[in-house]
Amino acid sequence: MTESAETPEGRKPRRRMNYGEGREALLNAAVRVVARGGLRRLTYRAVAEEAGTTHGLVVHHFGSRDALIEEALAHAIRTSLDTSALEPGTGEVADFSAGLSDMVTADPDIQVFQYELLLEARRRPELLPHLRGLYDEYFDATHRELARMLPGRADRPLTRLVFAALDGLVLHQLVFGGPETTDAAVEELRTLLRLLTAEEKGDRESSG
Repeated sequence: MTESAETPEGRKPRRRMNYGEGREALLNAAVRVVARGGLRRLTYRAVAEEAGTTHGLVVHHFGSRDALIEEALAHAIRTSLDTSALEPGTGEVADFSAGLSDMVTADPDIQVFQYELLLEARRRPELLPHLRGLYDEYFDATHRELARMLPGRADRPLTRLVFAALDGLVLHQLVFGGPETTDAAVEELRTLLRLLTAEEKGDRESSG
């Protein structure tokens, strides 16, 4: 008798995973569990059921619920950085945050997960240092790209302003939908950045 034959309706059959595949699948499952039910729903059993694997495998990979939370957050931010075009590396305004709305549409759970943890940190201050450290990766990526576009003006306040605008657009799209609204707002942000780059270029030419 196979286990899948006895799997109750609506539950995912368990299966064996290799180490790398299993870890990635469990992190993605943790993200989905929190995105749908909040952090209070995050248990070993819920993650195992979502991933279609065993409770023991979750314990084996992470050891503690806090370790699972921290690694899932790091995974979420790495994934977002890879897909958000915060740092395309070109220094071209047109490339900055290209595809932001597509990122939200393609995987909303991974964005919701991060906002859930940010709100949870108000109730659990012990999450703040880890969240702050990981969000610094967003700020640093934004700052490096702004420095390529605006080498003389890319200070920390401008970085925070630009990132906060993008972060707010992601949140609004998650709640209200409308990727076309996000796209229009990002293009307006690029227009402002183009004005700053033109002004900086003019300043350099006049001083030269």
